[in-house]
Amino acid sequence: MDLLNTLVDKGLRRELPTREEALAVLATSDDDVLDVVAAAGKVRRQWFGRRVKLNYLVNLKSGLCPEDCSYCSQRLGSSTGILKYSWLKPDEASKAAAAGLAGGAKRVCLVASGRGPTDRDVDRVAGTIKAIKEQNEDVEVCACLGLLSDGQAERLREAGADAYNHNLNTSEGTYGDITTTHTYADRVDTVNKAHAAGLSACSGLIAGMGESDEDLVDVVFSLRELDPDSVPVNFLIPVEGTPLAKEWNLTPQRCLRILAMVRFVCPDVEVRIAGGREVHLRTMQPLALHLANSIFLGDYLTTEGQAGQADLEMIADAGFVVEGADEVTLPQHRSQVAAGGCGSHAEAGCGSHAEAGCGSGVCGSHEDTAQANEPRTDLVAVRRRGAGTDLAPNA
Repeated sequence: MDLLNTLVDKGLRRELPTREEALAVLATSDDDVLDVVAAAGKVRRQWFGRRVKLNYLVNLKSGLCPEDCSYCSQRLGSSTGILKYSWLKPDEASKAAAAGLAGGAKRVCLVASGRGPTDRDVDRVAGTIKAIKEQNEDVEVCACLGLLSDGQAERLREAGADAYNHNLNTSEGTYGDITTTHTYADRVDTVNKAHAAGLSACSGLIAGMGESDEDLVDVVFSLRELDPDSVPVNFLIPVEGTPLAKEWNLTPQRCLRILAMVRFVCPDVEVRIAGGREVHLRTMQPLALHLANSIFLGDYLTTEGQAGQADLEMIADAGFVVEGADEVTLPQHRSQVAAGGCGSHAEAGCGSHAEAGCGSGVCGSHEDTAQANEPRTDLVAVRRRGAGTDLAPNA
């Protein structure tokens, strides 16, 4: 297929595809999905070999959020029945992180619900980062605390944070349909603050919220322009009690096409399969490893994930290897302090809360809609173990 050959060539040169080419990837048929995966896999292997980076989420504060994000089980007025608790103490968070690190994770993502941290909250998180790094000197720590005020990104870096996550989630044109309590521009501002403070920026999207192919391409091109080092791709987990609980139109093939499109647009960036892979990719998860070079290990913030041991077996069975703590994730040209991102700033950016399923008829091809599976509500389970409980975590 001429399209795929062109995209492979561009990906190996770190050249941006056209919007038309990105849309064409999403429009390919299910008959061509293995060809699409094979092509994008060449780009993935060029920059990341067969390494898979493992990341581990610690939910520092669950529920009780004043924001109204339609996809989120922790949203204002949520009736989802999730765990709700205030801030974990540093030793509790460190103990939770240790479970993921023992399972092979090299990055710990510290997440807290809310609009954004107060200065006191930043102090709390600073203490938690110190406690984790005292026990695990080489661990990467990414904070995800919501919208940042001036100076807070710098304070987090001084405290030892390596990265900051704040997802764009969807296109600027549809953002107001998903969230009304803050704006798309607010999110862009926070990613820029992280960049300016010298933190590794992490910013991604949630697919399956009723967006069109054009919306998906818009948000991924916006991410490339923002220049994050890592791009988490969430697939909506339709949790009962959220406004998007009935959005069950993603197929495994659709998810693979989305991941391939992200890889072609951001060839040398850490593409992470985040929330929803177990729910929507299901038995086709191993194919997704040919597209993404990073996953979350174990559970998500408020929902359960695949067993940690099953994650490790899947990686090994698919012929991949877990990235070691002493290995640099990004290619050399990106791991330099002054290096550009997906492209570079001159060229043109944990799951929001990593809970992260296509609602409208324009979401993809008619084939996607016609072949969409029945809702797999049996695969959505509220987390009842790990952080905030007395039960052992899934790691």
